[in-house]
Amino acid sequence: MRRWVTAGLLALGGLGLLRTSLFTEEYLRYVKEGMRPLLVASGVLLVLLGAAEAVAAWRGRGADRTGSGGGHDHGHDHGHDHGHDHGHDHGHDHGHDHSGVPRVAWLLVLPALSLLFYAPPALGSYTASREAPKAVAVVAEDGFGPLPAASPLPITLTDFTQRVQQDTTRAIKGRTVLMTGFVTPADGGDGWYLTRILLSCCAADAQSVKVRVYGPAAPEPDTWVTVTGTWHADGTLGTSSAAVALDAASVRKAARPSNGYTDALPLGS
Repeated sequence: MRRWVTAGLLALGGLGLLRTSLFTEEYLRYVKEGMRPLLVASGVLLVLLGAAEAVAAWRGRGADRTGSGGGHDHGHDHGHDHGHDHGHDHGHDHGHDHSGVPRVAWLLVLPALSLLFYAPPALGSYTASREAPKAVAVVAEDGFGPLPAASPLPITLTDFTQRVQQDTTRAIKGRTVLMTGFVTPADGGDGWYLTRILLSCCAADAQSVKVRVYGPAAPEPDTWVTVTGTWHADGTLGTSSAAVALDAASVRKAARPSNGYTDALPLGS
């Protein structure tokens, strides 16, 4: 029985991985895009291991049947006492080989089935609200080029943060910018956060980048929006004292990108 359950769990897990990574984009909720080939390979391997385990279980069942028949004849040929001892030992071994499946193993059924029939939601405001914003990379003073003349200016949350706190030319001052992310409530005070979650490898190492938004009321948490506005003047622009914040002129709903774990420019920009 144990081997059949093992085979089933391996096969379920493999099929779930293949469905998620090969036929949908749902795997992007948990890992970076470059991990897709590894997920596909893992799914194929699990299915093959499940099939091998099922074959071994089937062959073992056939061998048990053959062994049971031979043991019966052996008992008649060599006497009652010896047959009794042999039967006792054989029964003991048989019980050991086919003991019940540990209860904890059944817990693996749920994640395996979830990959097949229900993909857990992507990380969102719950995760972002419980961690400090990601520290953006320091850019050399001469590393900032001129900003495009477009208005509104499409920009990522990371680039906006760097321009606000590190660009001593203050090129962002007075510019109307356009950013996309999801809504995260802010604890205390006015405003809410426009947020992106970034992955180094998988969901376990997720970090968030946030821009505080002032003006319009906050939409529902986890709603993806595109915000247009200007820098919220608080602190000294171009230094670490500058607030990473925006005075929003408009907020409109946006579609969640297929890969929501990147800090990308707004769609269509």
